[in-house]
Amino acid sequence: MELKSAKEKFIQDWGVLCSNWGVNKTMGHIHALMLVSSKILCADEIMEQLQISRGNANMNLRALVEWRLIEKRHRPGDRKDYYEAQKDFDQVFKIIIENRKKKEFDPLRKLVDELSEVKPQCSDSNEFCSVLNKIGVYTDMVDRALNVITTSKTELFSNIGVK
Repeated sequence: MELKSAKEKFIQDWGVLCSNWGVNKTMGHIHALMLVSSKILCADEIMEQLQISRGNANMNLRALVEWRLIEKRHRPGDRKDYYEAQKDFDQVFKIIIENRKKKEFDPLRKLVDELSEVKPQCSDSNEFCSVLNKIGVYTDMVDRALNVITTSKTELFSNIGVK
């Protein structure tokens, strides 16, 4: 496979993966393009390469900056904003996990905490409280594990020999 075809496939497939994760497909395309780019890119270059509108590019670039997956850069003497992807994959995956946790997992924990005010008083409320308690135990365990991953100061996979 030629490099150009491989890059196009990576960009398209990363976008599909991102949409499966609940992230905008175009945001995934931009992120993938920037990951495999050997230079920093401006919005015009991204728009041209992905055939997307300025509004779509700007909205998704802002989201990627907010997620901390890309950083805005400036070139001396150039008024355009340029962008560079975070390419430390320990950081990339920590950031993705952290953002997914905030979006999907933290609301579940909040719901369980809010509903735990119900007290067992009959068979229905006993069952309800039992299920909430089991979910609460699970969410606490997962929350601790995700916090270990996202706050780790070391490389995630360095201790298991993955390079």
